[in-house]
Amino acid sequence: MRRPRPKLRLRFDGRIAGMGTSSGTRIVVGHWQRSPFGPFSDVMLERADGERLLLAPSRETADFISDTYAFDAVHVVPVDVRVTGDTWTVSAGPLDLRFTTGRRGVLGLLLRAVPAMLARRPAWSALTDWPARLLLPGVRTRSPVGDGRREWYGARDLWPIRTVTAAYEGTDLGAAAQVEPPVRFGFGSVPRKPAVTRVTTTVALAPE
Repeated sequence: MRRPRPKLRLRFDGRIAGMGTSSGTRIVVGHWQRSPFGPFSDVMLERADGERLLLAPSRETADFISDTYAFDAVHVVPVDVRVTGDTWTVSAGPLDLRFTTGRRGVLGLLLRAVPAMLARRPAWSALTDWPARLLLPGVRTRSPVGDGRREWYGARDLWPIRTVTAAYEGTDLGAAAQVEPPVRFGFGSVPRKPAVTRVTTTVALAPE
């Protein structure tokens, strides 16, 4: 009898920033303090014409992310993210991005009160999936992803993004706007309103 494939889950702790721009480009920044690859940051972009791009700092992270999500082009480039107070500065190959966050609202306070050990559990993410869809249009907390994997998001805090300054290959992308239409990376969901979410992301490599 053939033995079942072992279950293998990878965990990422960090923050995801999702924002739109008035030019139609939508940007998702992943800033991971802890991951199986060590600390790193990556950027996913969807241009106004629908082109989906990944900017990743190494071939290893690029391969993992592109196997999990869907892109039209993948670029391995230096990705530098610096957070000073409420200001984020991102440099990622052709992208220069700067944005500021505001004070957390009621939902951020509620998420912050969830015990970390609970927020990290996929069962908790599954339980909160429908409430998240109702409270934050555009958001899901669990889904199948690429290469037969499954993924869960456990949100732990939330801050609104107030201002955005961005340029791609030297071209200004315009002011902050809603993430509309939703990004199409697969399960790369972010709130419709620009925001930074503190999350624990769990990816199951084998079917469960």
